[in-house]
Amino acid sequence: MGTEVDAAFVQAPEHRPKPTIVEAQGIPLIDLSGPIDDVVREIGSACSEWGFFQVINHGVTPDTRRRIESTAREFFALPPEEKRRVKRNEVRVLGYYDTEHTKNVRDWKEVFDFTVEDPTLMPASFDPHDKEVATWSNQWPQNTPKLRETCQEYAQEVKKLSIKLMELIAVSIGLPATRFNGFFKDETSFIRLNHYPPCPIPHLALGVGRHKDAGALTVLAQDDVGGLEVKRKSDGEWIRVKPTPDAFIINVGDMIQVWSNERYESVEHRVMVNSERERFSVPFFLNPAHYTMIKPLEELTDEQNPAKYRAYNWGKFFATRKASNFKKLDVENIQISHFKLSE
Repeated sequence: MGTEVDAAFVQAPEHRPKPTIVEAQGIPLIDLSGPIDDVVREIGSACSEWGFFQVINHGVTPDTRRRIESTAREFFALPPEEKRRVKRNEVRVLGYYDTEHTKNVRDWKEVFDFTVEDPTLMPASFDPHDKEVATWSNQWPQNTPKLRETCQEYAQEVKKLSIKLMELIAVSIGLPATRFNGFFKDETSFIRLNHYPPCPIPHLALGVGRHKDAGALTVLAQDDVGGLEVKRKSDGEWIRVKPTPDAFIINVGDMIQVWSNERYESVEHRVMVNSERERFSVPFFLNPAHYTMIKPLEELTDEQNPAKYRAYNWGKFFATRKASNFKKLDVENIQISHFKLSE
């Protein structure tokens, strides 16, 4: 990216990064090897107070983490024409691209996406009447042969962790541990390799603009550069999440907000860039089967606490969101608030 910066990257004044950084005090750090009752209690309070937490002793080996990070560096260091061989388009929705928009402002980043299940079944279009199903297949670059193997191995380890976390979350709201497991039989989970190059206008642009994650749970590995900011629920302040070596950052997605009928809420977050150092991160997005209807769980609703959302189809929701990120649709990006029932 040259010194002349495209105006598409520039955030509106109210969304620009602040010059002073508030480092997070209190984003909980949870040791998953601790006594189970303590872990469940800590996860419950982290989900209700923050919507974000960090985990250590999580069962994913440091070696697996290091391998995926070095493979990501290797891939993004390839010449642009090599990366474009696996570029995403409207037909091949997985692979490399560098023109994603969040809330209609372009993000300062390049990414490589792959699904955990290969192939993955998804709706062919976001038209609610179109019942056709499409097959999403991963694109792997020829010139980094280790990428595929490393990514698949990482996916399996993090998948195991994400299901363990869903079980702990279920118990924390009084449900049986396996209550959510059935939703992930034909999962649409995917992993993204993110590269945020140094940015000449870090005060005007963002690596990823403010957003909430649409799926169930996000498990994020970030390097030591840092840049992730979370909107603190208590006062709306943007708080920088300090990188903790070998920890994963976990955040509750919109789906848990709906399933739990707002016992837990997903939280807005964004990514800052800087002018000196590039940054790498690897989020794992745990998503259910495309045919899943997302609605508040019956066990958590009654006359005193009626359902706050009407049911929506996950595949159609995801297809709509993916399309609007890809080509700036005239509609505002679809949100769960569109399915909120009036009080």
